[in-house]
Amino acid sequence: MTMINAYDPAHADAVAAYERDMIARRERLLGPAYRLFYADPVHLVRGDGVWLYDRQGNAYLDVYNNVASVGHCHPHVVAALARQAATLNTHTRYLHGAVLDYAERLLGYFPAELGHVMFTCTGSEANDLAFRVAKAHTGGTGFIITDFAYHGVTDAIAGMSPSLGPAMALGAHVRKVPAPDAYRNPGQDIGRVFAGHVRQALDEMRAAGIKPAALIVDTIFSSDGVFADPPGFLQEAVAVMRAAGGIFIADEVQPGFGRTGSGMWGFTRHGVVPDIVTMGKPMGNGHPMAGMVARPEVLARFGERLRYFNTFGGNAVSAEVGMAVLDVIEREGLIANAAAVGAHLRQGLEALAQRHAFFGDIRAAGLFVGAELVRDRETRQPATEEAARIVNGLRARRVLISAAGPAANVLKIRPPLVFSKENADLFLSALDEVVTEVAGR
Repeated sequence: MTMINAYDPAHADAVAAYERDMIARRERLLGPAYRLFYADPVHLVRGDGVWLYDRQGNAYLDVYNNVASVGHCHPHVVAALARQAATLNTHTRYLHGAVLDYAERLLGYFPAELGHVMFTCTGSEANDLAFRVAKAHTGGTGFIITDFAYHGVTDAIAGMSPSLGPAMALGAHVRKVPAPDAYRNPGQDIGRVFAGHVRQALDEMRAAGIKPAALIVDTIFSSDGVFADPPGFLQEAVAVMRAAGGIFIADEVQPGFGRTGSGMWGFTRHGVVPDIVTMGKPMGNGHPMAGMVARPEVLARFGERLRYFNTFGGNAVSAEVGMAVLDVIEREGLIANAAAVGAHLRQGLEALAQRHAFFGDIRAAGLFVGAELVRDRETRQPATEEAARIVNGLRARRVLISAAGPAANVLKIRPPLVFSKENADLFLSALDEVVTEVAGR
């Protein structure tokens, strides 16, 4: 992904000596491919709810981490993990009840048409499995993605993740379409525009002798810059893909598990039932678990022809962790909280936009927010460097967010679902200060 706010080794002298030594050790041990957030990387040692703590005990407000979806180190989740780890941990080639109980409960959150679930450890694996299932079901090999999508890091799925960087070559049978960006296509029916791009990609596939397999999108288009509205804009594009013999894969790794505030899944805002849904990150609140849900008829051919096994996917500890996460979402009313606090946060950002010309557009669904920064509201020129300064300025005030989009000019805001209005106000106050400072330079 574009890392405009990444640590730059050329500026190592600005980093404290202890962390500078850690970075050198990290580079020596982990190699050159990893990246660190922020010009001054954060060294964290503990988490609790919406807070992260460094080794000096300083608290950082986490306004970015959707992995710890129900809050860092939630005691109910930690207790479930420890209890099951002390009892039994085994895989799905043996019978154990935990995975069945979890599967039954998880499927209860989906439309009735989606009747099977398969477990993996990461969202990348879930999308790779969906990739294989789609090809087996349709007999096709062509996949349509958005221009700056991110779906994972396996060989096949990295080839469908252009946000990994310009050196990441697309798969031979992959075609890109522009994201459904209403801000840069004002006055247009964005659903129709998006469907038109899908039609064009299908025409290109036919001309190249490629049979389509699937349209796959992250239903909040997070890497593309966060595109949420108007609800329902995916319907026509999904219909176009199905008419061509392909299926629709909803990547819910980032928007899933209540984040959008209108249900458990981002796709429900669009009034569509996917053929496959993939999940990851928030599923285990940081514990490595993920999964794929599918229509039985879509999974049938894959299951007839191939075996599936994942040593850790669906293990007993993961199943109990997943159950605990669902407990917390339900008991603490986190979907309703995402809606209420998300609306409060959006209103606060829109108020800031009245005072600061940097803000070109505010896009949000629940606690998934994108604030696009521009240098000029008329030309809509991306404020890429300013966005990096704002992200790093917030980090200096111990508030953590990041940036997204092809130009890395969209503030990406997605705090844990336990985020409160008070937390939002603290973030908005810090953001106001930093934007004022950056604008004055």
